Amino acid sequence: MLSLIECVPNFSEGNDLNIIKQITDQIESVEGVRLLNVDPGKATNRTVVTMVGEPNAVLEAAFRAIKKAGELIDMSKHKGEHPRMGATDVCPLIPIANISMEETAVFAQQLAKRVGEELNLPVYLYEAAQPKKERSNLSIIRTGEYEGFAKKILLPEWKPDFGPAIFDAKRGATVIGARDFLVAYNINLNTTSTRRANAVAFDIREAGRTKKENGKVVNDENGKPIVIPGSLKCVKAIGWYIEEYGIAQISINLTNINVTPVHIAFDEACKKADQRGLRVTGSELVGLIPLKAMTDAGKYFLRKQNRSTGVSEKELIKIAIKSMGLDELTPFKPEERIIEYMLADNQKKLIDMSLAAFADETASESPAPGGGSIAAYVGSLGISLATMVANLSSHKQGWDERWEEFSNWAEKGQEIKDQLLKLVDEDTHAFNKIMAAFGLPKSNDEEKFIRKQAIQEATKYAIEIPFKVMNLAFESLEIIRAMAVDGNPNSVSDAGVGALCARAAVMGAFMNVRINATGYDDKEYVNKMLAKGSEIENLAIRAEQEILKIVDGKIVN
Repeated sequence: MLSLIECVPNFSEGNDLNIIKQITDQIESVEGVRLLNVDPGKATNRTVVTMVGEPNAVLEAAFRAIKKAGELIDMSKHKGEHPRMGATDVCPLIPIANISMEETAVFAQQLAKRVGEELNLPVYLYEAAQPKKERSNLSIIRTGEYEGFAKKILLPEWKPDFGPAIFDAKRGATVIGARDFLVAYNINLNTTSTRRANAVAFDIREAGRTKKENGKVVNDENGKPIVIPGSLKCVKAIGWYIEEYGIAQISINLTNINVTPVHIAFDEACKKADQRGLRVTGSELVGLIPLKAMTDAGKYFLRKQNRSTGVSEKELIKIAIKSMGLDELTPFKPEERIIEYMLADNQKKLIDMSLAAFADETASESPAPGGGSIAAYVGSLGISLATMVANLSSHKQGWDERWEEFSNWAEKGQEIKDQLLKLVDEDTHAFNKIMAAFGLPKSNDEEKFIRKQAIQEATKYAIEIPFKVMNLAFESLEIIRAMAVDGNPNSVSDAGVGALCARAAVMGAFMNVRINATGYDDKEYVNKMLAKGSEIENLAIRAEQEILKIVDGKIVN
């Protein structure tokens, strides 16, 4: 399987777009690397770049970018709000798929060694790539910043890991490492005071603040300063004033969003700001964010309103954007800020068509989409109706105590719907794989053997996809039944139609399992799948009949 790492170099230039373009051109010149995001900041005079690809390709792209940045950026003239120590200030590698943190750390060390030796540039390792834990923290390495680096680099304890121990006035120094996914996030305040923004930052950041009394630091019995920790784990934060926006911000690094998600950081900042007479007016994302972080935020804010979380992914993202004010300063475009959307295959998909276009495509002379895709789509419509009933029931006047019960049903329904929609295209993809296999050459014995193997693999896949549709459509009947029994009585007919769709999806998908099974040679596997499919079909028919009986009993003519 393909190994993927993300690289997020930070360059000390945020105003000259020509310089930024020359640097990113170096990244785009490397095959196998995809440039996902370029996020310049004028006040910080810093650009955060996000790229992803196979490790060796990413290392080459990062090296070329670091080299070009060193040629174009003069640190002796640099001014900006963000802490920095070099033209390429920091260059982290992040494991994304099929690669461990340990393996990523080795790649970071390889990049650091090459940069130090070939570019004759001081390089420090950090986080997982740094074997010396006492200097693995980026903020400690960067203490003193560029201005203090001429003296710092001469200290024995701060000899670079690679490259010369000589101050480079033009390029500064670079920090290269491996870390978990980090979200850079700024929270906007209705003040221009850096000191007040810092006060809120110290309230929430894990490192907290040094205890003081009457303006003096309070020490413990060992003479060490007493530290009052902040309220959030895995959070680094400082306050600063952004002249470009005319406001102060809390600049936050969320180093583990599983421990402290974006929405919790936002809410806690709101709470602490309010205690200090300030108000949070919105927030700003720097770089990219995982999809789950946005959907989790949407669900969080809906739950606070006692609203159903069983809404579409698009709606969850919209709620997250509005709740955290992510569009206060600049437009927030999910397709440009969510990492999964940036990595998504941009090929034309059936589910992106209009209803009319999908019907026209189905009715055309092309054999795909066929019955398998239609079964998946019909199944998605069935569970969508049940999810609609759940959402209506969750928000029904007088049913306030039951909102969470119906919200949970709706959320399960959304998950099944999303999976079935993906299978609409996947069934057509399975059919195309069979056609491609049949089109392979067969002029000699070796080619015939390869062709036969490909046909068998594609046929098995074409059995598995509609079988997944069967299982999901059958699973949806539990939700549909619950809505027929307990849902909003005004929508009971919708539950009935949902049951009809689910049963049709099960039976239609099973037809595709059966017809594709005729071309598969492993009869033991075929018999097992047909037996399971027959059982699911019979259970679905019985479940549908039971639901329709409930629906008929509630419809009074």
